[in-house]
Amino acid sequence: MNKLFLVIVFSIFTFIASAQEFNATVAVNAAQTGNPNLQIFKTLERSLTEFINNTKWTDVDYRTEERINCSFFITLEKYDNDVFDATLQVLASRPVYGSGYTTTIFNVNDKQFGFNYLEYQPLNYNPNNFDSNLVSVIAYYLYTILGIDADSFELNGGTKYYQEANNIVSNAQGSNRLGWKRERDPNRFTLNDDLLSGTFAGYREALYKYHREGLDIMHNNVKKGKEVITESMKSLNKMHNSRPNSYMMRVFFDAKADEVSSILSGGPSVNIAETVQVLNRIAPTYSDNWKSIKF
Repeated sequence: MNKLFLVIVFSIFTFIASAQEFNATVAVNAAQTGNPNLQIFKTLERSLTEFINNTKWTDVDYRTEERINCSFFITLEKYDNDVFDATLQVLASRPVYGSGYTTTIFNVNDKQFGFNYLEYQPLNYNPNNFDSNLVSVIAYYLYTILGIDADSFELNGGTKYYQEANNIVSNAQGSNRLGWKRERDPNRFTLNDDLLSGTFAGYREALYKYHREGLDIMHNNVKKGKEVITESMKSLNKMHNSRPNSYMMRVFFDAKADEVSSILSGGPSVNIAETVQVLNRIAPTYSDNWKSIKF
């Protein structure tokens, strides 16, 4: 009986210790190819899901309930043998402490997602080399998500993950694949460069204040949480003063605009008139959201 108990305990401990970081879903939309029902598209979808969820991406032991929820939506535009032209939308969320609510922390649409893939081709991440644009792009976004998630729990807690993503960028520079070099339009290079730049520290500061000191205390003190969320906009305003119309501002509000307008419209009354002015100044693209705020 004692031996059986030890086996059970060891099995449970092994499962917990080996739990990976992500609870990911992958969806491949191949309607534009004219052959949406080809088996290779389903194989790609399944292989990517297993690759993300079964790879150990960090040295941290995640409990099953701590896995980061994320989604990868691949829209295939062209397909010819092993050559794929596609766009990729990446979303990630995290739970809010003391509630059943999950909040979106990342929402990016990558329009430079071309890759080669053969059905049943093994997918393996090598941190020291660029072997596959498919693998490199997915790994890049996973480390970016890890960094943003960590930043939302600890001020500047995601640096080491952004540095890993930067390593992927560096390895991919010589591949001639789109998205890995500095260009006029924002891309993967821009996102990573900005996340590691002190110039855009306001994004990371706002990320922490908004989530850890704002949303995460609302189960206990809704008014205080709402006040902190309005204060977090000042970090973004400061960033805007030095770099107006930045890509990082778009990254923040692509994930948070709907939620910000909802939070500011509801709950206990706090002084948000100045905050709404700030929002209209730093994020005018989302003016419809700000017009909907009732105060």
